[in-house]
Formats: sequence, structure tokens, C-alpha cells
Amino acid sequence: MHTSRRKFFALTGTAFGGLLAAGCTTTSAALAASSANHFGPLHADPAGVLDLPQGFSYRVISRLGDTMSDGFTVPDRADGMGCFDLGNGRLALVRNHELSPNHDGGGVSMPAYDTIARSLIPLPGGTTTIEIDAATLERTAEYRSLAGTIRNCAGGITPWNSWLSCEENTARADGRINQDHGYVFEVPANAGGLVDPVPLRAMGRFNHEAACVDPASGIVYMTEDRGDSLLYRFIPDVPGDLAQGGTLQALVIDGIANTSNRGGTFMPLGQPFAGTWIMLDNIEAPEDDLRTRGAAMGAATFARGEGLWMGEGEMFFTATSGGAAEQGQIFRLRPGANGPTAIDLFYESPGSDEYSFGDNLCVAPFGDLIVCEDQHGDMVDNYLRGITPAGEAYAFGRIRLQTEPAGACFSPDGRTMFLNIYSPTMTLAITGPWTA
Repeated sequence: MHTSRRKFFALTGTAFGGLLAAGCTTTSAALAASSANHFGPLHADPAGVLDLPQGFSYRVISRLGDTMSDGFTVPDRADGMGCFDLGNGRLALVRNHELSPNHDGGGVSMPAYDTIARSLIPLPGGTTTIEIDAATLERTAEYRSLAGTIRNCAGGITPWNSWLSCEENTARADGRINQDHGYVFEVPANAGGLVDPVPLRAMGRFNHEAACVDPASGIVYMTEDRGDSLLYRFIPDVPGDLAQGGTLQALVIDGIANTSNRGGTFMPLGQPFAGTWIMLDNIEAPEDDLRTRGAAMGAATFARGEGLWMGEGEMFFTATSGGAAEQGQIFRLRPGANGPTAIDLFYESPGSDEYSFGDNLCVAPFGDLIVCEDQHGDMVDNYLRGITPAGEAYAFGRIRLQTEPAGACFSPDGRTMFLNIYSPTMTLAITGPWTA
């Protein structure tokens, strides 16, 4: 059911409980109560797509080249994704496509944020939306919902049932493209077709990765996929109406300039550090230097900030190449509505065999984190990793194709996890004994 921005921020904690039921968040109590959810060894998939534990299975609900309801075809490079309750037994998956100007956009036409040179052909990046029967998981509609952008990598759900789609690209208008890029775009879950693409310029122009909204305040937190990235927050002038503008800030960690733990342990596991926020200016950053200017003012840097997911009073985000082993870290941040921000290093990989280059993540209804690995190289061996509240890593799935998993998210009832196979695009619905 669609919830208006104004109504959402007038609701009490009862409404937030509904969001928990929708699989969008988890409580600290759930994290504390969860034990090591090791589902057992993985079993080989006869189809050669995704190995899963005993009792789990998947079905493909969308794949590259399928003809959609609007006549366009499903594009490639499916990345970040969110699941939404549309009411009346219907779900929507809003799915990013990390496409550059030289890629095929599946025949999409206007309206679009930007086009190829002076033509009317939209740039291929953007989103598609899949509508699903919640009971049967049958696809009932599929359409392009955002067009004309570049490298829509991750993003995040909002409490008012929209998807924040983030451009991981800072190209400037140069004749081959007509607009500057590096923005966040908002796509309602019930868009029904192509949205009017409005860049949310006040949220900054940088190599956007993921976003999440703190429902207690309406503040949006954002990661940046750079080796020297910052963690940002956007304080909207009107909570729930991001297009009205606001203030962009970056996180400063008391006593910590570099969180990567390369060359020394700067952030020990589990030790909370106090955080404050500094105001950023010139946020359109024509020189793509927002992060370097922020760091010069004292903001902490992260080794490729990527996946980001909000829980009740806390959020988790990945630093893909952070850690002494350079295989990845997960941080936990508590915004501190009535006090200072606190941040701690929740997990750090000791080596590639346990966890390697964690990217997108979500909090599962049973309390663990589910993290999508994104290794790079001629040969990759990417897993879906579970991380328990105690910081134990385990393998939940293994991708048997030379690509990455992405966009993991759960259905409102917690019975189904949806997952993208990046390329060739496949969107899977995974079911099984989650709470066994």
C-alpha cells in the first residue's frame, strides 16, 4: 500500500512495525536474538546458476531479452533492487540496470533524463519494475520505469514506497551526452511506466552507490564507490519530499581519518567511535572533488563504500576493499537521534575464502545480514554470504556463472528472497526453510 510522505512522518512506531513486516528493516532485538544461521552445505545447481543449501530452491521470474508489458525488452546488468508492497496481494521489484552509453537499453524510448548525443535515443541506464502476485510469485507486469541515466548501481528503499536509484558515474555534458551525471533519482514503486526523471541535485553529485532513509528523522544516508570515499547524509528541508532540497554533510569519526585498517588497526572490531557531521558546499562538484574536499575538512574515508541497509536505529554498510586483507569490511552506524552518532567496525574479512568484496547487502527478517560478493578478475567465484549478529560469516549461495549476485531483498512476509544475477540479467525468487 502506498503511504504518503506527509502521513508517514506523522505516524508512530506502530507504522514502523509495519515496515519491519515488509522486510525493509530489522530490530536490534532480532539481531541480538538470532543465532548462527548456518543453513548447511551448498548443493550443486543442475542448471549451473546458483548453488543453495538443502531445502532451498529458486525460480527465474525475469531474464535478459524478455519482452516486457510496455513492449521494451529486459536490459542487462541488473544491480541493486528493492521490494515493495503495492497492496491487494501485489508486490513490486524496482531493479537497477548498471548500463553505460555504449550498452543496449532494450529499446527504451522517451521520457528520459539524457539522450545519446543530439538524438532522441535515451541513454540506456535506469530502472525496470516487475509487478508480482505475492501469493504465487507470478509476474503480472514488467516495464521500464527510469531511463536516460548512466550506471545505476545501487540505491535504496524509502518508507514512502519509492526507490532511490543512484548513478555511479560523474560524466559531464560533452556533446556525446547532454547532461551532467552523478545524481540520485526517485522512482515510485507504483510508477506504472516511465517516470519524469528529476535529478535530486541537493543530494550531491558524486559516484553514488547506495542510499537508505532513517524513518525516525527522514534523513538519507549515502555511500560512494571510491577508494577514498566518504559517508554522506542528506537532511531534507521537508522530510519525505527530497526534491524540495536540503543539506548535505559528511561523517567525521573522532580520532579516525582512514577506516581501511591497511597498514595498521585503526578501527578494532566492535569498538564504537563517536561521529559528527560537517557541512559540504559546492555539492554539484564540477571537478568531482566532493570527497577530497570533505576529507581535507576532516571527514573519514572508506575503502569503496557500497551496500547500505537501514535497521531500527542502526544501519549497516560495506566497504568493498577495506580491511588488512583488503577483502572487505562491514560497518554499523547508529545515528543517535538523542545523542552523537556512533559507528563501529562490525565485520572485517580475514581472507578471500571467508568473504571477498562484499557489495550489496540487506538485513534478513531472521536477523542475519545477506551480502552479495563482487569479486573482479578473469575468473570469479562469487558467493552470497550470511553474517550473523555475532559477526560469523557463512556461505548461503554460490553463483556458478562468471558474474555477480546483486540486489538481495526480501518479500513483506519474509518467505521469499529476491536476487539479481548481474549479467546476463536474471531475477530470481528464492524460497526455503528460512527459519528452520
